[in-house]
Amino acid sequence: MGNGFSEHHFPLSRLPSFQTQHVVILGLDCAGKTTVLYRLRFNEFVNTVPTKGFNAERIKVSLGGRRGRACFHLWDVGGQERLRPLWRSYTRCADGIVFVVDSADAERVEEAKSELHKITRLVENKGVPVLVVANKQDLRNSLSLADMECMLALGELGGSTPWHLQSACAIIGEGLLEGLQTLYAMITKRKAIQRRRLNECD
Repeated sequence: MGNGFSEHHFPLSRLPSFQTQHVVILGLDCAGKTTVLYRLRFNEFVNTVPTKGFNAERIKVSLGGRRGRACFHLWDVGGQERLRPLWRSYTRCADGIVFVVDSADAERVEEAKSELHKITRLVENKGVPVLVVANKQDLRNSLSLADMECMLALGELGGSTPWHLQSACAIIGEGLLEGLQTLYAMITKRKAIQRRRLNECD
């Protein structure tokens, strides 16, 4: 699910494969951010503890077929309420944002919505692509993607913010690769548009 963007609209080959994308992983505490990070880094489940600062890893993701690989520098930032004011420092100059939501914790979705909209409405984050990871979809009481989209009010993020809602289970890695591939595609399109505008101004 997303706001009208699809992989068919922006080829993944526009960016050099050696260019590293700076991506910040945000979300409430206990949403599974660090599990997402280390599943992507090591392709295995790693027991984690609440992040008090940040974790950082560099990873390469296959784009499939002959499209090569994309390089990401991922920053996983603590989601406790006292740490959230620091998010702004990490998203400054970010190429993309991964926002992880616990889809089995309906009581905190409203809180997640508030933080998501707050960070995307910052002037410096205008237009930065957002991958919303609906984590813990393997649990029986998890919300559907349609419910998540509605409760997070993703349609209200604005036309300038590309977003994609990805079903995922970080423990086994389901949905994470597909989500990053889509995020990379959104980043690619944004940078292509920025380059075109610069050329028009020359």
